[in-house]
Amino acid sequence: MSGAIVIGAGPAGLMAAEVLAEAGVQVTICEAKPSVGRKFLMAGKSGLNLTKAENATVFMEAFAEARGPLTPVLEAFDADAVQAWARGLGQEVFIGSTGRVFPVAMKASPLLRAWMGRLAALGVQVHTRWAWQGWDAGALVFETPGGVQTLTPDVTVLALGGASWARLGATGAWARTLADEGIPTAPFAAANAGIAVAWSAHMAKHLGAPLKGVAWSAGPFASKGEATLSAGGLEGGGIYSVSRGVREGHPLVVDLLPHLTVPEITSKLSKPRGKASLSNHLRKTLKLSPQQIALLQEMARPLPDGLRATARLIKALPIKHAGLRPMDEAISTAGGVPFAALDAELMLRALPGVFAAGEMLDWEAPTGGYLISACLATGRWAGQHAAKWVLNPAPAPL
Repeated sequence: MSGAIVIGAGPAGLMAAEVLAEAGVQVTICEAKPSVGRKFLMAGKSGLNLTKAENATVFMEAFAEARGPLTPVLEAFDADAVQAWARGLGQEVFIGSTGRVFPVAMKASPLLRAWMGRLAALGVQVHTRWAWQGWDAGALVFETPGGVQTLTPDVTVLALGGASWARLGATGAWARTLADEGIPTAPFAAANAGIAVAWSAHMAKHLGAPLKGVAWSAGPFASKGEATLSAGGLEGGGIYSVSRGVREGHPLVVDLLPHLTVPEITSKLSKPRGKASLSNHLRKTLKLSPQQIALLQEMARPLPDGLRATARLIKALPIKHAGLRPMDEAISTAGGVPFAALDAELMLRALPGVFAAGEMLDWEAPTGGYLISACLATGRWAGQHAAKWVLNPAPAPL
C-alpha cells in the first residue's frame, strides 16, 4: 500500500495521523486494543490536564535531561498552540490557578469524539484489534481478528506508549521488537508513581484521606503538592513529583509545616499542655490535621524528648517505605527509545522512513500538563516530518 501507517491510537499517534492527513497523505491507524485513546480517556477521568501555561524556560526544565532534544519540538507546539488546537475541536479551555490547562468539559471523551470526527473527515482509516508484531521482509506484520495481515507503507509512525497501565495498551512489548532490529532501548522505570508503605493497623481509619499543606522532598526533587494516604502507601501529585528521587535512592522526607520555622514550631509547642494528650497538644498548638499527626506518630513513635527535637522532626519527617509502587500502576514511565537512536526529525536512524513519538521515547516529566503536551508535540513533529518524507523524498544519490 502507499501512504502512512500510524501504530498506536493514543494522543501522539492521533496527532501524527492528523498532520499527515492534513498534508494530503493517506493514513491508516492500527491499534491493538478494541478502541482508541484508552489511556487518554483514563487520564481525563479526574480532569484532562492538556498542558501548562507558564514561562517557557520553566516549562522546559520540567523535562530534565530530555529538554535539549525536546526543546524545538515543544516550542513548535507550545501551550498556546495546544489550547488553540483544542478550541479548534470545539473544546473551550480554561487555565487553573496553578497554570494547568483543562477543557471546560474537564473530561477527555468530548475532545476525543471531536478529534476522531476530524480524522474521519480527513479520510483517516482506523483498524482496531490490530496488534503489531514487527517486520517481515520490510512489511509491517499485524495479528488481527481476520488473521495475520501485512502492510508496506511509504512511511511509518510508531506511537506505542510506555510500559505502564498494560490493560490500556501500554505494555512496552515493542522494545523487544525494536531490539530484534538492532535498536537499543533504555530500560523502563516507573515515573510519577506512588510510594509503597506497609501501614500499621492504627492508620486504617485515615486511609483515603488527603495530606494537605505539606512539602515533600527526595534528593533534588521537591514538591508542595497534596498526597493521599492509600491502602498501598502514598499517592497524589505531591508524591508523583518526587518519585523519581525515591527511584534513584534518595530518602523521602516530608515537612509537615512548611510555612513555619523550627523556632516558630518550638515556641508554639512550649505553650502549657496541661492534661491534654500529645495528639491534642499538636492539634491545638500547631493546627496539625489528624492525618498529619497520624503520619508523624506512624513514622517516628515514640517522639523524641525535647520540644526542639520534635520541631525538627515535624520539619523533616523521614518516611519509611518499600520503594515505588509497581510500574504498571505508574502514571508514566521513563526509558524507551533514546534520542541518540533518532535524528532531529524523530526518525529512527537505523530504520529510514520509521518515526517514533510519544511516551515510547526516553523522556519523563511530572504530572501537571507536561505529559500530554509532550505527547501531542512529539506526535505532531513526527507526523510533519513523516509527511515530508513521503511528499518530498530526498533525491537518490548519483
